Amino acid sequence: MTNSQSPLNGKRILVVDDEPDVLETLQEILDMCDVHQAGDFDAAADFISKNSYDVVILDIQGVNGFELLRHAVSRGFPTLMLTAHAATPESLKKSIESGAISFLPKEYILELKEFLEEVVSGGGKRFWWMKSLDKTDTLFTKRYGSDWKEKDAFFKEFHESLKRGEA
Repeated sequence: MTNSQSPLNGKRILVVDDEPDVLETLQEILDMCDVHQAGDFDAAADFISKNSYDVVILDIQGVNGFELLRHAVSRGFPTLMLTAHAATPESLKKSIESGAISFLPKEYILELKEFLEEVVSGGGKRFWWMKSLDKTDTLFTKRYGSDWKEKDAFFKEFHESLKRGEA
C-alpha cells in the first residue's frame, strides 16, 4: 500500500522515546503522518495535555512510559507500547491492565506501519492485541521459555477473552 493510500495518511501521531535514533526511525516509517516527537517525560506530558492524537506510541524505560500511558488513555488516545529493554511479561501485563491497545517489542519496529494501519482502520480497538501478542509470544518464548504465559493466569485469561472478542 502506498503512503498516499494508507489509512495513516495525515494522521496525528505522538512518538515518545529517549533514543534519538528510534525517534528518527519512527519518523521515517510514519512519513505519511503528522508526527510529533518527544524525547522525555515532560515534553511528552505537555504534548498529551495540549494536543489530540490518533495514536500515541510510547517507550517504557527512560521516559516513564507507564505514567504517560495513564495520561494518554485518560485523554482517550489509542496508545501502543514499543519497547526493547522492558519487553518482559511484567511490562506486558502492566500495559494491558493500564489500557494500552498493544505492546510491540522494538525488534518488530519495521512492521509498525502495517500494524498501525490496522489500528487506525479499526478505530483503535484492542482487537490488535491478538496480532501483536503473536509477535510478542514468539520473542517471549525465545527469552522466557514456551511456558511463559502459563506462569501467570492473567495471560491465559486475557488470551481467552480475546478469542471470545471480550478484550
